[in-house]
Amino acid sequence: MNKNLNSIGLNKKPSDTTVVVAMSGGVDSSTVAGIMKKEGYKVIGITLKLYDAGKEVAVSKQCCSGQDIMDAKRVAHKLGIEHKILYYQDKFKQGVINNFVESYLKGETPIPCVQCNQTVKFKDLFEVSKELKADALVTGHYVKSVTENKTTNMYRAIDENRDQSYFLFNTTREQLNYLRFPLGGMMKDKTREIAKNLDLNVADKPDSQDICFVPNGDYASVIQKFRPDSFQKGNIKNLNGDIIGVHDGIINFTIGQRKGIKVSDKEALYVLKINSDKNEIIVGSKEMLGKKVINLKEINLLTNMEDLQQNVLVKVRSTGTLLKAKVDLLNDGKAIVNLFDSEDGISPGQACVFYNKDEFGYKVLGGGWIEI
Repeated sequence: MNKNLNSIGLNKKPSDTTVVVAMSGGVDSSTVAGIMKKEGYKVIGITLKLYDAGKEVAVSKQCCSGQDIMDAKRVAHKLGIEHKILYYQDKFKQGVINNFVESYLKGETPIPCVQCNQTVKFKDLFEVSKELKADALVTGHYVKSVTENKTTNMYRAIDENRDQSYFLFNTTREQLNYLRFPLGGMMKDKTREIAKNLDLNVADKPDSQDICFVPNGDYASVIQKFRPDSFQKGNIKNLNGDIIGVHDGIINFTIGQRKGIKVSDKEALYVLKINSDKNEIIVGSKEMLGKKVINLKEINLLTNMEDLQQNVLVKVRSTGTLLKAKVDLLNDGKAIVNLFDSEDGISPGQACVFYNKDEFGYKVLGGGWIEI
């Protein structure tokens, strides 16, 4: 390794290197800002105001809340770094919330955190960082980045319980070469230890658990707010096409769901398919949930074609395991994934992310959106 490279892989002294740190107000991004400052970098902290949460959600465990912005300001003051707040509520509503609502209405199960990273966080914040002439954009995501020959690759974090690589598959090659993720090589306990040593007020702050615009995980209330006309009753059918029940709106269901179907049968019923065009739910036994073939759209690749030809592993949900698979790329940004073994509950709107293993760990090769 080049001895002249600094800790983020650039051939400059830290004192001559400007970094923008995306500061959400949580312990992870705050610790990253502290690490960068302690190592001698010129640090600019930027916090995004994304959503105007009402009083009714003030106590929920969300990210990007008003309290988080105040926490970020306190950390920046403690560290003695410049701090800016960008007001992106309109961008966030257009790029994330509207997509979230429309996706559910189409019978999908969306992942707004991917959309948020893809739009306001890594697109708009990326552009602002460039305008500030920063040398890198640094975040508190738990993914590992390895920079060689001015090219950065993304890897699964060593703390598998915190790994966020699934949510970052849509990062572009240009963005990835500019991004740095210092926490990918450490465990969460180590992050909190560093925060305490830096005497940061957020050292013991609980992790955010809710999506910022979904109070207490109640996504149906969000859809009710933006699209009150979406709760239309419809039929619940079995695989033979028989009507066996009535639902109160397809947005209440997701593929693989068992609870809440409210239909009696001799065996447990699971949601197998959601037909948004006909406003109907198809249910059946657990044995019918398994799939081995997945259709993908809007493929994003971070690697060359050769990496997809050998020992590919895929992840079909954020909490899922790595599955052996073969990926066949098609035209128009589409692909077909053939799993070696059947997997339950594969849902449209979720992502299928590609990995393979090398000497640095599990490298993210890209991925796409599931459509069935």
